[in-house]
Amino acid sequence: MNKIIHLLIFLLMHDIAFAQEVPAADSSLLMNEVVITAFEQNRAISCGTIVKVINNSNTDRYNKTSLVHAFNAVAGTRMEERSPGSYRINIRGSSLRSPFGVRNVKIYWNNIPVTDAGGNTYFNQFAFNNFSFIEIFKGPAGSMYGAGTGGVLLMHSFSSAWQPAVKAEYITGSYGLQNIFLSAGFGDNNRRNQVTYNHSQSDGYRNHTKSKRDNISFTSQLNFSDRQQLTTSILYNNLFYETPGGLTKAEFLADPKQARPAAGGFPGADVAKAAIYQKNFTAGISHRYKFFTGFTNATAVFGTFALIQNPTFRNYERRNEPGFGGRTSFIYEKKIRKTKLQVVAGGELQKGFFNTQVSKNKNGIADTLQTNDDIAYFNSSIFMQADVSIKDSWFITAGASINKTKVKFTRQSSYPVLKQGRTYKNEISPRVAVQKKFKKGDAVFASVARGFSPPTIAELLPSTGVISTFLEAESGINYELGGKISLLKGRLRLEATGYYFKLSNALVSRKDSSNADYFINAGNTRQRGMEVSADYFTSFATGVVLDNISIRTAYTLNSFSYGDFKKGTADFSGKKLPGVPEHTVAALADINFKHGIYLNTTWYYATRMFLDDANTVEANAYNLSGFRAGWKPVIKSKLKINLYAGVDNLLNETYSLGNDINAAGGRYYNAAPGRNFYAGVSVEWGYTKKK
Repeated sequence: MNKIIHLLIFLLMHDIAFAQEVPAADSSLLMNEVVITAFEQNRAISCGTIVKVINNSNTDRYNKTSLVHAFNAVAGTRMEERSPGSYRINIRGSSLRSPFGVRNVKIYWNNIPVTDAGGNTYFNQFAFNNFSFIEIFKGPAGSMYGAGTGGVLLMHSFSSAWQPAVKAEYITGSYGLQNIFLSAGFGDNNRRNQVTYNHSQSDGYRNHTKSKRDNISFTSQLNFSDRQQLTTSILYNNLFYETPGGLTKAEFLADPKQARPAAGGFPGADVAKAAIYQKNFTAGISHRYKFFTGFTNATAVFGTFALIQNPTFRNYERRNEPGFGGRTSFIYEKKIRKTKLQVVAGGELQKGFFNTQVSKNKNGIADTLQTNDDIAYFNSSIFMQADVSIKDSWFITAGASINKTKVKFTRQSSYPVLKQGRTYKNEISPRVAVQKKFKKGDAVFASVARGFSPPTIAELLPSTGVISTFLEAESGINYELGGKISLLKGRLRLEATGYYFKLSNALVSRKDSSNADYFINAGNTRQRGMEVSADYFTSFATGVVLDNISIRTAYTLNSFSYGDFKKGTADFSGKKLPGVPEHTVAALADINFKHGIYLNTTWYYATRMFLDDANTVEANAYNLSGFRAGWKPVIKSKLKINLYAGVDNLLNETYSLGNDINAAGGRYYNAAPGRNFYAGVSVEWGYTKKK
C-alpha cells in the first residue's frame, strides 16, 4: 500500500512540476471526453446518466477471445462466461434472470437491433474486430429503446478516427488457443468500407470445453452528400463450443477442470456430447437523410436468422429463428437565441417466426421427438423525446414510449394441436432527466425512469418444455443521481453515480430435479447501488524514459435484496439477490516508454456472492490479476507492428465465473481458467487514396 501511495504522490508532483512543459495535446490523449450517440444527444452525459464507452484503448490488452475483462473494468457492469463461448452480461444485476445468454439488455449493431424479437441476444456471434467502440447505457432505457430494464449496448463499426488500412493479427496461447484477425478498410471519410474475418479455436481449460468460431463481416458507410448517409451491415458467424456443465462444490474443489460427471440417471457431459452448434446471419441497412436544416430522419430495416443445435445430458434441442424488423426516428432541432430544442419521435417493431424442437439425446444424436413448437413473437414501441439545452449549461430531457408485446405458441407435437398466447400491451416507459454543466466540463445530473420487460422466449418456453404464458412482465422505477469533475488540468477525472431501482414481478431462474431451467415471478426487489470511477493520465517531458502513464479504476457497490418474496412455505423477503457480488473493484494501469515499449497491468476483485434465493450457498471472493508487455517499433510512417506477450489470472486463482443460480443438486459452479499465457503479433499498413 505504501508503494502505491508513493507512486501516486510522485505522479501528482510530476504533474505540477511539468505542467508548463508538456503540450496540452498530450494531456488529453486518454482523458478527453468521448462524444456518444445514445438518445440522439451526441454529448458525454446522455439523458441524465454517464454512458461508458469500451473502445480499442481498453480492450486491446487481453488475448481477445472475449470481452469479459473489458466489461468487468466498467463500474456497474459484469460479464460472465459459463464456458468458452457462453456469455452473460449483467448491468446492475440484470443477469438474475439469465441462466445462459444475454437477456433484458437491448443491443444494437450500427443502429440494427441484434436482440431478437423474442428478447434474446446472441452476443457470442461478435468478434473483437466487428466493432470500433461500444456505448454502455445502464438502467431502464425504454423511453427510446423499447422494453427492457437492464440497459442498452450500442455497437459501432466506424469511429471518427477510422482510416483505410489492412491489418492482420495472430495470437497463440495456453489450452491450444489460436486466434486470427484479418481486416481491410478501403475508401475515404465519405466512403468507408470494412471487411473483417476472425478464426478462433481452443481446447479449453476444463475437460469438454473445445471451441471453434469463424466470423466474417462487411460494413459500408457512404455519404452521398451533406444530407444523405447510407450504412450497410452484414455479419455471418459459425460457432461451436462444448458445454461441460455445472459442478457441485465437492467436485469443484476436487478437480475444477472436470466436466459434469454422470449423476441421477443422466449421462455426463462428455458421453452426452453436450455442445452448442450455432450459426447467425444478420443484415441491415440504415439510412439517414436531412430534409432541411434542423430536420432529419434515420431509418433502419434488417433481417436476422439463427440456427441452433444443442445436445445436452437431458435432451437435444434444435431451433430455427428467423426475424425481421425496422426502426425509424425523426429528429427536429431548433435554436432560439441561447436555447436549443431537440425533439425525437419514432418507432420500432420486430417480428420473429421461431420453431423449437426437443428430442431425446442419444449420445449426441437427436432421437425420439418430445415437443415441436412454432412460436410467433411480435413487439413494437412508439417513442418521443424532447431535449432542451439552455445556454449550454442546463439540459432537460423528457421522453416516453408505449410498448406492446404479443406471443403465440402452437405445439405441433400434441393432438389436438395446443395453442397458447399472451399479450403484454400499452406499457408506458417514461424518463425525465436534468443536468447542470459547470466550467471545464464538470456536471451534476439526476434522472427518474420507468422500465418494462416482458418474458423472453427462453423464459416462456424454458428447458422443462412447459409453456409459461402465466409469467408476468417485470416493471420498475429507477432513481439516479450523479456527477463528474476534472482536476489537475484535466488529467484526473472522477465520476460517481448512485441509484435506487425497485423492480416488481422480478423474473428469477430456478432449476428442477433434472437441472432443467424454469422461471418464476419473485415479488419485488430493491436494488441500491453506487458506481465510482477515477481515471488519471500524465505524459512526460522530452528526454525522460517514460512517455505516459494512465490509471483507470472502477468501484461498484451492489446492495440488492428481495422485498416481499414468498414461494409456497419459503419466505425469501429481505434476502440478498443471488449471483451479484456486493463489491467489485477494477484497476487498469498502462505505462508507455519511449521507442514503443509498453506495459499493461489489470486487477479485478469481487466479493463473495450468494448462489440461491435462501442465501445458504455462496461463491468465494476472488482476485484476478493480469500482465502484458509489448513493443510497437516504428518502421515506416504507414506500417505499424505490435509484438506482445501476456498472462491472465497471474495468481492462479481457482474461481467460478458464471455460476448456475438456484441449481438443483448443488451444481452451481463453472470453473474459469487458471493461470494462462498468450503471445501475439499484429501488422497494420495504413494508406490514403490518391486524389
